[in-house]
Order: sequence, then structure tokens, then C-alpha cells
Amino acid sequence: FKQKTAYEIMPSLVGSEMCIRDRYNNMKLKIIATFYIFLSTLSYAENPKVLLETNHGDITIELNEEKAPITVKNFISYVEKKFYDNTIFHRIIDGFMIQGGGFSNEEMPAQKKPDDPIKNEGKKSGLSNIRGSIAMARTNDPHSATSQFFINVVDNKNLDPGGFSADGYAVFGKVTKGMDVVDKIKSVKTGSTPLKTLGGVGAMRDVPVKKVIIKSAKLLKKKSN
Repeated sequence: FKQKTAYEIMPSLVGSEMCIRDRYNNMKLKIIATFYIFLSTLSYAENPKVLLETNHGDITIELNEEKAPITVKNFISYVEKKFYDNTIFHRIIDGFMIQGGGFSNEEMPAQKKPDDPIKNEGKKSGLSNIRGSIAMARTNDPHSATSQFFINVVDNKNLDPGGFSADGYAVFGKVTKGMDVVDKIKSVKTGSTPLKTLGGVGAMRDVPVKKVIIKSAKLLKKKSN
């Protein structure tokens, strides 16, 4: 047995140190890569979608939870408790919008009692009332929106903040499928019809002569990765 000199031992120590350093660097790269994959997953997280089944066809709406969280949470709440099921689009104006989410499908449509109003996110969201977008209907009070919504059938940028009103009408999503159905609905014949509001019976203009019914509203399941 020949004892190794210091010089002969050193190369093996250096090699072991380099091996450990390489393993550490590889592990660090894997952690960084995993972190960026996680971030990209967050960035491209799927938005919630709602399917409106109507007597004219289906409409799929993608909700912008990131930019309009209060409004989306409110809308989903109504969907989940089936508030919109068997309601009607009670106000339709070709060249403007179709409005629903407030009146039940009865012989004389009756306004349903909604939950408390929500804060208007029109200014905060930065979303615009362009064709295919969905926004909250309200009174002159900017923070009076409850259950009723409308789908823009043309670009209505005068409904954005600073247009007709300082706060605008809050957009919270867009139609991703079924815009052809929206276009069918916008073209139906309308007239003046008595409706039962929470304040009593009164005639309302732009009501479809033949009812446009929202048979159901369903929150679609997110696709698993």
C-alpha cells in the first residue's frame, strides 16, 4: 500500500466539489423554472364562464374576474341560486342592446326582488361597452345595479365612464360564443307592453312581442389542466 501525496488527493476533492456545485446549480435552475411555470399558470388562469340557454339558442359569456371582481361575484351569485332561470329579455333595442335578468316568465312578466345593489366598477375595470360585451343595468344612481344586465349589440362607448355619466355602465365580461343568437334576439319585434314592476303595473317600451326566454343560466366547469 502506497500512501497518496497531498497533490494526488486534491484532484479528487476538487472533482467532488465541482459535482456538488453542478447539482446545486441544476436544482436552482429547476426551482426557478418551476416558479416561472407557476406564474404563467396564474397569468393564464381560465376565467369563469356562464351559459345562457334561451329559446333562441345558447350564449356563452366569459366573465372578467380580474378587472371586475365585485360585479362578477354578484353575477355568479345570481346564477348559482338560479335567479335567472325562466326569466326574460324584457327590453330589446336593435342597434343598441338587449337587456334581461330582472323579470320572470309569466303571462304578465313580473319583476323579481333582487339582492342589495353593488358598487359600480366601471371606472376601475377599464373595460369598454363594445359589441359583445356584457354590462350591468342600473338607474341614474351609479351604484344601483343589482341583477339586471345587458349585452351590447354595437359599440356603445358613450356608456363608458365619462360618456352619458361620469361613472359609466360597468362591463364585466363578453360573449365568446353565440353572438349570432344575440343578433337574432336583437332583431325581434317589440312594442309597448304592461309589466309588473316592484312599484306596480306599468307599460314599458321595447318589450318583445313574443317572449325571449332565458331558460337557464349555468356556471360552466373549468377545464382541468
